[in-house]
Amino acid sequence: MSGNALRDLNTLPTPERKNDSSSKGNFTKPCNGKTIENVEEQLKKSLSSVQINGGETLNLQHNKSSASVQINGGETVNVGVEVANSEVEYIESENLSDLEDVDTCLKKLLPGLDSKDWILVVETLNNVRRLSVFHKERMHSMLGDLIPLVVKSLKNPRSAVCKTAIMTSADIFSAYNDDLIDSLDPLLVQLLLKASQDKRFVCEAAERALEAMTTSVSPMLLLPKLQPYLKNRNPRIRAKASMCFSRSVPRLGVEGIKEYGIDKLIQVAASQLSDQLPESREAARTLLLELQTVYEKSHGLSTVVSENPEMGSWENFCLSKLSPLSAQAVLRVTTNSTREGLVIGS
Repeated sequence: MSGNALRDLNTLPTPERKNDSSSKGNFTKPCNGKTIENVEEQLKKSLSSVQINGGETLNLQHNKSSASVQINGGETVNVGVEVANSEVEYIESENLSDLEDVDTCLKKLLPGLDSKDWILVVETLNNVRRLSVFHKERMHSMLGDLIPLVVKSLKNPRSAVCKTAIMTSADIFSAYNDDLIDSLDPLLVQLLLKASQDKRFVCEAAERALEAMTTSVSPMLLLPKLQPYLKNRNPRIRAKASMCFSRSVPRLGVEGIKEYGIDKLIQVAASQLSDQLPESREAARTLLLELQTVYEKSHGLSTVVSENPEMGSWENFCLSKLSPLSAQAVLRVTTNSTREGLVIGS
């Protein structure tokens, strides 16, 4: 087995490891005692037969650290084939350490992200995270070239690369906020896809990145980006987008809702109320209760209500903005549900 072939094998986790935490992104220790490399492909431990010189049959056995040949069940000869036994660590943002040589790191950033060596890509992604945390001004001018390469890593079928890219996206959102709005679409598409898949540890990381996005990017800019995904053919993507949308609206505040349009928001929420997945429906209910609270605090949010005081009740407002069936569904939610803890600060 050649060295190149060994590099293509995913690494196996060892059963016992020290509870160490590393901040430099090496590949031999878990971070904070957590086992983090998801093994996608393992070596077979079963025996396989090979023939040498067309005659004698040898049994070749693979294990986690070496390969040996056993001659007809007798003498075992170690052939010295070593299998790399390492794991990628996923470092939480608060555990990242500063870089020793920022200038050199910046020069190697784009080539490292575009490398065919997945280990180098993971190392470089972690350096992007460090730069986002400690030197965001130095990396700001590179965002236009950097984001497409992070998106490329998000699409990588290797879980270690994909999850590290997701964590990188979260740190980039936290660092650059609205400066990312022009580059947001490709990141958003991939994060919604990853949050909708079945691989749990990738899905959970993507959900955390989406939360970082909704708390970092201004809702006035983010909501129009999210709205098309509320009608996506994939129900899981609709659900994740609905949850992001519902989390973003309260950050508008009363004046922001007035500017965005409470009538638009109630129509969005009503459309999700009958969606296929419960996550979408729950996000819609949460949003409707938020909107009702805001409306009742300030009847002046709607021009129609201002010009027609008799239409000042929430019920009449819903009936004026929605179809009869949608209005009835909305009123059932907002009449029967408790609104504790859902009040938007004015």
